[in-house]
Amino acid sequence: MSFSIAGKTAIVTGAANGIGLAIGRRFLEVGANVMFADMDEARLVEELGKQAEEGNVRYFAGDLREKLTVANLLSATIDAFDQVDILVNGARQVMISDPLDANDDSVVSLLNQNLMPALRLSQAVAKRMIKQRDPESESPAGSIINLSSIAARRTHPDLMAYSVSSAALDQMTRSLAVALAPSRIRVNSIAFGSVMSASLRSTLRDNRDYREDIENHTPLARIAAPGELADTAQFLASDAAGFMTGQILTLDGGRTLLDPVAAPAH
Repeated sequence: MSFSIAGKTAIVTGAANGIGLAIGRRFLEVGANVMFADMDEARLVEELGKQAEEGNVRYFAGDLREKLTVANLLSATIDAFDQVDILVNGARQVMISDPLDANDDSVVSLLNQNLMPALRLSQAVAKRMIKQRDPESESPAGSIINLSSIAARRTHPDLMAYSVSSAALDQMTRSLAVALAPSRIRVNSIAFGSVMSASLRSTLRDNRDYREDIENHTPLARIAAPGELADTAQFLASDAAGFMTGQILTLDGGRTLLDPVAAPAH
C-alpha cells in the first residue's frame, strides 16, 4: 500500500513555522495541494513567498478562534482547489500555568486555543468531505489528523492547562472517529514528546540545561526533527492507514515508558 497523497488537498493549521510548516512542506513535496493556515501572516509570506502563487500552494491568515474565520478558511480552500481531503489541526500553544491560582485562566485560554478551533474546523471540513464523496465508492472520504501531546497522559502541574487541552483533543479525536466512520472519514491524533518546534527551539535558546534534561528523560536520548512528525502525518493522511481511525499515535522517543513526574512533557 502506497503512502501517496498526490493530487489530494490538505489544510494545515499552525503552518507558519515549526511542525505545521514541516508537515505542509512535506505534503507539497509528495504532490498534494496545500493550504497553509496561521495567524502570523508576515511569517507565512516570509516562508512561502512567491511559491504561494504556484498552482498547489496557498496560504490563509486569520484567527481560527473566530467562527467566521473557520468558514472563510474552508471557503478559500474550496475556491482554490475545489475540494479538501486532509485536515491537519496543528495550531497549538503551550502555556505555563499555576493549578492552585484561582485567577489563572490558562485552562480556558488553551481550550479556546488548542481545542475549539480544531473541533469547529473538523466539523466544517467533515461536512465538505461528506458532500464531495462518491456514494458509489468504498474508498476513504477524508482524513483528519490532530496534533496532540504526551502531556495528556503525564502529570506536570506547571503544564496543567496544556495537559487538559491535549487530553480533550485526544477525546475529541476518538469521538469524531466514531461519529464520522460511517461517512468513511478517518480521525487520528499524533501525541508527540519533544519535537524541535518553534516554541521548543526558543525555550532551549533561553535555557541550555533544558536540552540535557529532555535527552536524559528520553530513551532515544534526542529531540525529534519536525520532519519525523511529518512522516507520521503523511502515513495517516494516506490510504496506507485506511483501516486506522480513532488512534492516538505516540511519537516521543520512548518518553512515556519512564516514570518521573517532573520530566518535561513537551
